[in-house]
Amino acid sequence: MPWKEKESVKLYYAIGEVAKMFDVNASLIRFWEKEFDIIKPQKNKKGNRLFTEDDISNFRIIYHLVKERGYTLQGAKEKLKQNKYDTTNNVEMVKSLEKIKDFLLELKKEL
Repeated sequence: MPWKEKESVKLYYAIGEVAKMFDVNASLIRFWEKEFDIIKPQKNKKGNRLFTEDDISNFRIIYHLVKERGYTLQGAKEKLKQNKYDTTNNVEMVKSLEKIKDFLLELKKEL
């Protein structure tokens, strides 16, 4: 069996990469960073923000609450404070269901 290299995982993402992931402006990423204390990027010597996978997961939760579910910023903060675990599970479930939906639609096209 030929050697397969593991897919490399980035340790840090630049603000532009994060903004592109969520199809939002970098200014919104900076704003959410200030508003939500669960976002804690590292900064390099130049002062550029470097986001981790945990930060990306937290952005995913915030994006889900604010953009997809229509929560206000205050409402999203309270929801995260009340029970971040349930909120995280809901986001993961929605993501899984969307993948299944995409797969089924692709399958339907091929029939």
